[in-house]
Amino acid sequence: MPSKGVQAYTYIAVPGCSIELSVPKQTIVRNELNYFWNGDMEVDARNISSFFDKTGRFTFKVLQNGNLITEQWIDVNAITGNASSGTMNTIANTPSVLHANGVVVTYGFYEAGPGHGLLPDRHQCYVTVSPNYANWMATVAPPGSQLEGRPFSRLVLPAVHDVGMNSMQSSEAVLRKVGGAIVSTLVCDNKIMSEIADAVSGPAIALIAPNIIFSLAITQKDNLDTMMQIGARYFEFRPAHCHKAVIPSGALPDRLYFQHSAIPGMAYDAFLHDVVQFLLAHPTEIIVVQLRWDGVPPECARPSDQEQREYLDAALREANGQIIAGGLDDLRQSTIGQLRRDRKRLIMLVNVDSLSTYTDAGNATLNGDSIVSAFPAVLTASNAAGKGFINIQCQATATNIPKAVVYSILEASTTTSCLLATKAICDSKTLPWCRDNVLATCGRESLVVMMNDFLDGATADVAVQLSRKRLE
Repeated sequence: MPSKGVQAYTYIAVPGCSIELSVPKQTIVRNELNYFWNGDMEVDARNISSFFDKTGRFTFKVLQNGNLITEQWIDVNAITGNASSGTMNTIANTPSVLHANGVVVTYGFYEAGPGHGLLPDRHQCYVTVSPNYANWMATVAPPGSQLEGRPFSRLVLPAVHDVGMNSMQSSEAVLRKVGGAIVSTLVCDNKIMSEIADAVSGPAIALIAPNIIFSLAITQKDNLDTMMQIGARYFEFRPAHCHKAVIPSGALPDRLYFQHSAIPGMAYDAFLHDVVQFLLAHPTEIIVVQLRWDGVPPECARPSDQEQREYLDAALREANGQIIAGGLDDLRQSTIGQLRRDRKRLIMLVNVDSLSTYTDAGNATLNGDSIVSAFPAVLTASNAAGKGFINIQCQATATNIPKAVVYSILEASTTTSCLLATKAICDSKTLPWCRDNVLATCGRESLVVMMNDFLDGATADVAVQLSRKRLE
């Protein structure tokens, strides 16, 4: 009988919690703490009683001490494999759950097509259960404690890859005003666009412009405050003005936006405002922001030093002197307690050279094996010498595999993304490696950040636990 598979991935970091996964006539319950589990489930036509409708429901529930925290589901057709209707029927409908009792549930669902030998041919679903880490620095280095006197650089910070690409709002405003034909200008990647052009005509490219942008650029799905409550404390931001071909249209106000190639995302002033407001609400926390412009084309004007200062000053004015911007020397030389006392809880960096595990070839993977194999070769004391910090990049860039991008775009629905397709399988390999090896390979002298797409509770929990160990 026909069937469609679902590959499920779980991680639990809160005592008393369990995850219940089910399809017709199959239920799996996971309750192990700090264990990366994955397993196969099958929506099988033989297990669906209806003769004509072979649609079965995939569901997960998160419970704490028997009480329901959240329940999410989607219907899967066992014959066609299509996933439709339910609470996970669009990526935008899968925001993290911040429960009132301090539990955070992060999850995602990728609708798999036939795979074509590249992308997964089984639906992918990941679920993590972690504490709300809005104040995690207060727990690992309590104010007034001996641990607060340890260097800030001993911490391991959960990090968000391409924080500004967490919605299509800016891009959709441009497409509505200018039209889909602008997509080739925004993407700025001739290899990708030529692959797409080989598959569809020029007019068709304009029609699927939103799918192209979504598949190439959207790397997060939570708002900034939620990411910080999940635990994020390091962000890279690429602030620049919109492409010179976009500005005359008036589609967006002429200000600084996160730029993914020339695809506009979150406004820079909104980003700084939210970061400062979070720090004001959480007086023990310290956030590091690095400004970079790699991959931003020259047609997107970069801000001058003065413009950068004006944006930062405007955000800090709202703090009335409670927060002062620090720099690289503060990151390297200050203790956690000193940064708190000096009010330097927003560390601003600009193009600081770091030891990064990212390579175009190594991270262009669909299963994460090349990422993990590169970790021990890159993360050495000699490589880290003289670098500002260490950046472990756990996310795959399937967007560097043109055919995978094309398949993702042409078969796009509201639950597909070639970036989301690799999320769970890569995390199941990269995060356990970090948990087991970062202390030995990275030592205790350099700040470490652990970066990921679609920030999740497992990434945050591994980083927080590593911070505890490095401080102690």
